[in-house]
Amino acid sequence: MFVAASLAAILLVFWLLLSGHYTLFLVASGVATAAIVGWIAWMVGFADEEGHPIEMLPRGLLYWPWLIAQVIKSAFAVSWIIVHPALPISPRLVRVKTSQRRPVGLVTYANSITLTPGTVTVEVHRQEHELTVHALTKASADGLETGEMDRRVTAMEGGRS
Repeated sequence: MFVAASLAAILLVFWLLLSGHYTLFLVASGVATAAIVGWIAWMVGFADEEGHPIEMLPRGLLYWPWLIAQVIKSAFAVSWIIVHPALPISPRLVRVKTSQRRPVGLVTYANSITLTPGTVTVEVHRQEHELTVHALTKASADGLETGEMDRRVTAMEGGRS
């Protein structure tokens, strides 16, 4: 039930930010609507640990700035490759081990890789705990094989980093 309540609270805050109108009637309507939607989501099974992983939020606040920094750093590296006259690429497919325990952690890891310029997750091997990733350069492939992003996602998920 905590997940449904947190979903309702997040929906209410989002609606209030988008609305910009704070009369008593509209705020009360927003509270009622968010509560009803949270309850319905809980009843149909949407508000579960995969559909709304609220327990990951505090650790996510530490992970997201790191991920944004990695995206920016990789964007500059890929931009340099694009403007370089020799176009120094060495594309390759690599298999990367994963240590996430839950599907939401695995999806977060795969999407984090894809968000980082120069790498794309092309296949998830859930039973083998591996991802197949296309890397634009040897350096980006080597960066994945260090396992730093894997450790950070596992820590955000609640496991040991």
